[in-house]
Amino acid sequence: MSIRDVASFAAGHWIAPDKTAREIASAITGEVIARAGTARLDTQAMLDHARTVGGPALRAMTFHDRARMLKGVAQHLEANKHLLYDLSFDTGATQGDHLFDVDGGIGTTFVFASKGRREMPDSHVYCDGPVEHLSRHGSFLGQHICVPLQGVAVHINAFNFPVWGMLEKLAPTLLAGVPAIVKPATSTCYVTEAAVRLMLDSGLLPAGAVQLVSGGLGDMLDRLTCQDVVSFTGSSTTAHKLRQTPALVANSVRFVAEQDSLNASILGPDVLPDTEEFDLFLKEVQREMTTKAGQKCTAIRRILVPQAQVDAVIDGLRAALQGVTIGDPRAPETRMGALVSAAQKRDVLQRAAQIGTEATRVFGDPDAFAVVGADKDRGAFVPPMLFHCPDPDQAIHVHETEVFGPVSTVMGYRDLDHAVALANRGQGSLVASLITADPAVARDVTLNIAAYHGRVYINNATSMKEATGHGAPLPHMVHGGPGRAGGGEELGGLRAVKHYMQRTAVQGSPEILSAITGTWIPEGPEYTTPDHPFTRRFGQLRIGETLHTKPRQVTSADITQFAQFTGDTFYAHMDDDAAARNPFFPGRVAHGYLLLSFAAGLFVQPDEGPVLANTGLDSLRFMKPVQPGDSIKVRLTVKAKTPRNADYGEVRWHVSLRNQNDALVAEYELLTMVAR
Repeated sequence: MSIRDVASFAAGHWIAPDKTAREIASAITGEVIARAGTARLDTQAMLDHARTVGGPALRAMTFHDRARMLKGVAQHLEANKHLLYDLSFDTGATQGDHLFDVDGGIGTTFVFASKGRREMPDSHVYCDGPVEHLSRHGSFLGQHICVPLQGVAVHINAFNFPVWGMLEKLAPTLLAGVPAIVKPATSTCYVTEAAVRLMLDSGLLPAGAVQLVSGGLGDMLDRLTCQDVVSFTGSSTTAHKLRQTPALVANSVRFVAEQDSLNASILGPDVLPDTEEFDLFLKEVQREMTTKAGQKCTAIRRILVPQAQVDAVIDGLRAALQGVTIGDPRAPETRMGALVSAAQKRDVLQRAAQIGTEATRVFGDPDAFAVVGADKDRGAFVPPMLFHCPDPDQAIHVHETEVFGPVSTVMGYRDLDHAVALANRGQGSLVASLITADPAVARDVTLNIAAYHGRVYINNATSMKEATGHGAPLPHMVHGGPGRAGGGEELGGLRAVKHYMQRTAVQGSPEILSAITGTWIPEGPEYTTPDHPFTRRFGQLRIGETLHTKPRQVTSADITQFAQFTGDTFYAHMDDDAAARNPFFPGRVAHGYLLLSFAAGLFVQPDEGPVLANTGLDSLRFMKPVQPGDSIKVRLTVKAKTPRNADYGEVRWHVSLRNQNDALVAEYELLTMVAR
């Protein structure tokens, strides 16, 4: 069998391993299949390349440009993912595990590409929150903006997810406009290297956007500055060591960590055997114990059940785990593969023995289990091991020792307060799950464990068919947790992107802020053209382009006709005396929706043209009532423009209605699709 040389990609060049390289063994056979590592990496050259080549190239792109780039990269990976599958078997992962790692990573990249196009502007600046009015007459305003950091993100990843672990950090980093240096765990870096080669082969990434370290980082962390970010996934011991790097402390380098986590799953007191929820609970625990052979940071380590259900849960899990076939992950009948390495196997067995000092093993003898298609002594195989801790209040190891393998412990609780206390004994976890059909139980548990958990997953018969599972981090939701879990946040939609950006408060006049953000501000400058704006195509419209309409008087007959036509005969529109008794109205007033209809009649250009569709309105507010005899006029202004595809883009219009005294009556934002 040939040994694969796993290279690093540094400053635009592939660098092969040298004599200092570390050997990497197959998790299935124990044979050496690869080697990685070199002492020839010039870490300063890599950082310089990222900062001076990759960073400027990414920052020259808009958020939408970067989102399109991510989509293209994801499509290229999707088309070639079978290459990653083939390599990943030697990590001990089954085909089902590949769906979490390879497909999960690609899917995460697609999500960030979509969010970049839908939730971020086609701009270089992201506005974080509304404009703040800092002066009486509106000539001095404030706006929080986010811009890309001008450094590099160093991603130090764990061994268990060589593809997803890279892409879940890389996608938001590149969307933010920051280059990355990826350092995978050496034991599975051959899979990450293959994924990086595919991404580079796509031709979509600018030079310097992504570099790869297969092996050690050397002195790279000592060279980081305040513009750089370190994102780490791994053990708390390593995280603590890295956090104390003098350069990181001295330069206030951002450090995002996702580390040890003793995740718990709670069976609600309302759930009894022979119910859908009870079977769901057993299924969730069995899946989390055996997927990736339990080598997941989100796996269930502690199983909390009502004391009366302990025996039933143990019996149910024994039956579920008994049906799990262990063996060569390439074999179709295999349900659980191997641990990643012999060293990991030794670590799991050692830590399981610690759990065994406080709990009784009720399933899974590491000295007597069957393996299909492989030699269990040469490979890194262990069986799923289930323990029962009869006295969780006095136990220490079950609440402090994470066995990073297929090991979990059943504990009984007396009442919900006891269950909450046990869950929180983990001192900070990535996720806790609760299986219950009782909303009161769900509320009570959530309010009392949320402070200790990054995510609370609640499932029952209503949601079970579509729920994603206890251990499945989703790119839309925060992945991270307090305390032992590291105190960081990854994923979470645009929250993840902001980790790689600087939030800055910009203060100035409306014209200045509008120029910086690319978004029109109501107090900002206006532009008029001889043509009606609805006759102008997407590319012709300017931010701040404005139409002022003629006024229209609102009569009693208008109000009555609108009420009869729509059926909205609310007393404030029909009964002058009743309306006058209402503290908000001086008497009979026009319907708010009547005013919107009249506004559209004032500003719409009726002929066929580039305006294709009205897709909605946002931020509607009614400020002042309109009485019969009042007049309204409209100001329609191009606030922002967002390309959607080659045929059309979205135009966001600011619409304000004022009465005959120039008092603001209503305002909102209108969304239209306009041909390009």
